[in-house]
Amino acid sequence: MRVIFAGGGTGGHINPAISIADYAKAHDENFEALFIGTKQGLETRLVPKAGYDIRYIDIEGFDRKNMLKNVSVIKKLITARNDCRRIIREFKPDCVVCTGGYVSGPVAMAAYKEGVNALIHEQNVYPGMTVKGSEKYVKYLALSFDETVKLMKNRSKCVVTGNPIRTEILEADKNKARAELGIDKPFVLIFGGSLGADRINETVVSMLPMIKAGGAFKLLFGTGERNYEKVKAAAKEVGITDADINIEITPYIHNMADVMAAADVVVARSGAITVSEIAALGKPSILIPSPNVVRNHQEQNAREFERQDAAEVITEPELSADVLYSRIIKMLEDKDYLKAMNKNLKKIAKTDALTKLYELMLDMAKKSN
Repeated sequence: MRVIFAGGGTGGHINPAISIADYAKAHDENFEALFIGTKQGLETRLVPKAGYDIRYIDIEGFDRKNMLKNVSVIKKLITARNDCRRIIREFKPDCVVCTGGYVSGPVAMAAYKEGVNALIHEQNVYPGMTVKGSEKYVKYLALSFDETVKLMKNRSKCVVTGNPIRTEILEADKNKARAELGIDKPFVLIFGGSLGADRINETVVSMLPMIKAGGAFKLLFGTGERNYEKVKAAAKEVGITDADINIEITPYIHNMADVMAAADVVVARSGAITVSEIAALGKPSILIPSPNVVRNHQEQNAREFERQDAAEVITEPELSADVLYSRIIKMLEDKDYLKAMNKNLKKIAKTDALTKLYELMLDMAKKSN
């Protein structure tokens, strides 16, 4: 099977596409994939690293504040759609899989024009503009949450698959991970996403002296690569050095499956892939939604977990070092609460998304042919 994947910008759009491609490759010895993205997003690094070819188009999202700017955006959209049609004719895919980001729009439109079946996957509870705008061009709307179906116009196209979760996450074992990492006390993982988060970084830096003084848990803190040096300097100013064995600060967490499996509590943003992985591993968490996202979808994700007693939520206006530290300590001290949250997470976790998405791909390929 030959498949074109479209998804760009952040890891939240790119990593699901790579996970789907990896799954398909493992189940089809004749599988071939081509990615379409932009030169501005993380796909420039993540896709080649995963071993897949990528073609680039020039496209950007609509500006809700400056409507005049959208004239040039529409021109780029038309050009990008035509470029995608040429790519589709050259590669001759059996189907197309879009995983979000504004690059998915022209790819879905081009696939429709070329008579190739496509699906678009929505990771969040609240569907983004690209997904809503692509409804009529795709055969399937693959959704991650049951609640999203009622927000779509073409409900007959909806299939609730869940979010594709990396195999290494699904296979991670807490006891084995803790042994390999040398962890023998409560362990807290904090990160702000692939790019980091300034507000979380500032709060954690202010919290570091409390962690050092209390000694109640070991911390792994992922700052994001662009903020690492700044955070290390700030940590030094509050008296934290590499000699503090209970505090580890790193720019990027490459072994996320192991450290998340080992964690007793996870503190993170509430991007769709993050919360889906947290659910799959049954990890009690404190979610801090980013306010700088379209339609506030991260808070939508976090509140859905909170509603089902599967996570705690702290918004940025509520966030402080004292609030976060006290919440972490309270959770770690209440073992029954952690067990209950783990049980609730297991109820809502969807761990077979890759299988479901692959089945949809096979169906689309058969009907396209």
